[in-house]
Parts: sequence; structure tokens; C-alpha cells
Amino acid sequence: MRIRPLAATATAALALVSTLAVATPAEAASTVQLTRIQYDSPGTDDRSAGSLNAEYVTIRNSGSRAVSLRGYTLRDAQRHVYTFGGYTLAAGASVRIHTGRGTNGSAHRYWGSGAYIWNNTGDTATLRNAAGASVDSCTWRSAGRGYLNC
Repeated sequence: MRIRPLAATATAALALVSTLAVATPAEAASTVQLTRIQYDSPGTDDRSAGSLNAEYVTIRNSGSRAVSLRGYTLRDAQRHVYTFGGYTLAAGASVRIHTGRGTNGSAHRYWGSGAYIWNNTGDTATLRNAAGASVDSCTWRSAGRGYLNC
């Protein structure tokens, strides 16, 4: 039987523990999450700017570091897709993606649609990263209150 020196055994054990303790990016939970969806804008659905922009999705970065959302997509269950350009969500910050038109800023982004995106009677909002992997999703199955906290 061959006996290894204590230092070599400790080094090998430390390497094994380090390998097991580090989560890969696919295993790590995302800090970027959907937090609220206002799928039925309050009042009459008249396609006015105010009504369209009262329909929105809020995304929050609960982490301690800023996250670049470049290439991330937000989509409904049908065919509507919003793609983030060069945008970074600060640590602890939220951004609202409004359905209608407006001027993009750090806390508010605009889809630019002239029609409603989210189905009042049920839909799914899915946030995907730039590689296309699902980061978070939120589903409702009935008209309910007009909004959903995810």
C-alpha cells in the first residue's frame, strides 16, 4: 500500500470540495425575475397611449450586481417578442416594460406596440437570456384582478 504525503492528500481533497461547491451558470438561480404583470390595463381598452402603457411587466434584479440584459427577450405565449438592446439593470433595481410607445429610460422601457400584448383571459410571460434559455416565467389562467404578482 502506497501512502500519500498529507499535503498532497489535503490538496486533492480541497480541489474535490471546490469542484463540488461551485455551481455552474446553468445551475445557479437567476437574480433577474418577473415580479408583476399588469395584463389588463385599468379602464376602457381604447388603444390610447395611456391605456397601452398601463399594460406592463415589471422585471427585478434581486442580486448584488448589475446585469446586462442585452439580447434578453420577453415574450407572450403567442408571437409577441420584446428584445432588450444595450440595457443594464442595476443591482436591486426594477424596470417596467410598457406595451405602448414612449421614451426608454432606466426604469421604464417601451415595447412600441399599437395593440395590447397580454391576453386578459390567460397568458404566459417568459423572460429568456441572450442564449435563449428561460430565466423566469409567469402564467395566469383567467381574467382575475387584471394583474399578477409573480
